[in-house]
Amino acid sequence: MIPRNLGQVLILAGAVLSTPAWGDGCPDGLTAADATQVRAVVEAYRSSWLRGDQAGVLATLTDDAVLLPAHGAAPVVGKAAITRYWWPVGAPVTTVTRLEITIEGLSGDCRMASAYGHDDVGWTQEENGRVTAHGHPGTYLNVFRKSAEGRWQISRHMWDDGPSTVD
Repeated sequence: MIPRNLGQVLILAGAVLSTPAWGDGCPDGLTAADATQVRAVVEAYRSSWLRGDQAGVLATLTDDAVLLPAHGAAPVVGKAAITRYWWPVGAPVTTVTRLEITIEGLSGDCRMASAYGHDDVGWTQEENGRVTAHGHPGTYLNVFRKSAEGRWQISRHMWDDGPSTVD
């Protein structure tokens, strides 16, 4: 006898079979150690920007990282494209002078994590001997992925900007 709801049963069975098995060694929720490591990535990202350390910023990102910029701008995919986006050849000299990042939410498991919060960035640009200061507060969402070697990195970085400020 075939149940009348066979379609629903098959859909449910497919969902269960495609879900990672419970007991696969990946606990629900982040461990304290993983949460600490994810927070350390956020701090490494922040402090690398403040030091003007391009390699340090890029080291916090996965090779296939995606930036999802403010105001609906097109996604920026991969480290090469991110390098061109954040450090374009021939652009005015830009120095990040302030970068505050709060973590207001942090969750995940042993493979993936996400953090969201507020940021406040300030920077200067020097062009033709003239220095101008810029800044804005904003919100962000980061998705982190843990490598097979146990290293957490930012896989997706999304942000929006508040009103511009002048330092």
